Amino acid sequence: MTIRVIFAGTPEFAKVSLAALHQQQDVEIVAVYTQPDRPKGRGQQLQPSSVKAFALEHNYLVEQPLSLKQTDVQEKLASYQADIMVVVAYGLLLPEAVLQTPKKGCINVHGSLLPRWRGAAPIQRAIEAGDAETGVCIMQMDKGLDTGPVFASASLAIDEQVTSMQLHDQLAELGGRLLADSITSIVSGEIQAAAQQQMGELYAHKLKKTEARINWQQPAAVIQRKIRAFQPWPVAYTMWQEQPLRLWQAEVVDDASNNSKNDDAQPGEILETNGEGITVATGLGCLRIIMLQPPSKAKMLAKDFANGRALLGMQFG
Repeated sequence: MTIRVIFAGTPEFAKVSLAALHQQQDVEIVAVYTQPDRPKGRGQQLQPSSVKAFALEHNYLVEQPLSLKQTDVQEKLASYQADIMVVVAYGLLLPEAVLQTPKKGCINVHGSLLPRWRGAAPIQRAIEAGDAETGVCIMQMDKGLDTGPVFASASLAIDEQVTSMQLHDQLAELGGRLLADSITSIVSGEIQAAAQQQMGELYAHKLKKTEARINWQQPAAVIQRKIRAFQPWPVAYTMWQEQPLRLWQAEVVDDASNNSKNDDAQPGEILETNGEGITVATGLGCLRIIMLQPPSKAKMLAKDFANGRALLGMQFG
């Protein structure tokens, strides 16, 4: 049986799933939907999405509508007579008419273990919240936001040092494998979707720049998770001499001497600089900054930033 698939996706996360389907001998990708080209870089030249670049490289037909709400766009989609539509980080709303067009409807590869972390930023919010594990789900799409029944899932432990960039790549690969392994069984009806649990749902709100500033009143562990979660955007930062200082890597200090100093220090106060980095007091415990980025400069080791600067007792804000 050859499965006729419409694929809809835009960023690198989606490209990995498209590449996985490309390898399946029983899958015929009849069209690839992706968002219109966007201006990027200093020259603001229009650049194709990662999905479009892959599709063109492999001679797939590409569609880039601004919306799926127009009747002519929906008729064009229906003309491909797809068995199923696979949606991965597409970025456009699918009207109910589109959801019902393919014979087996539309399925979505989502980067969390639903119902936890429905919404736009599941990878980042899982790290920020300190979750021990996350994963991917393949669900039947319905009118709700990530509320449809789930066909298959796969879990992944969240390492205590992993960043959103790294976890993104891990989940993209996991999602591609899960999709390739299950799509035939989904279309044939061998796998039946199960309704999501009615408990434990959380919404992963889209990240905002206003969230990126570090609040040193928070515990060191919370701040360290935020630094990991907010990569590559918007990147956590603190203020230093009225300028933003981006923080790229940090660790919680499990050191009795530094934690005792923290008892008398103000949150944000610099307690120590050494070959390992810059140790800062927080609302609970201490945080050692390992990698940072001053304004208009490249990333650097915190110990190098500290060289030649009298930082002890100074305050990050």
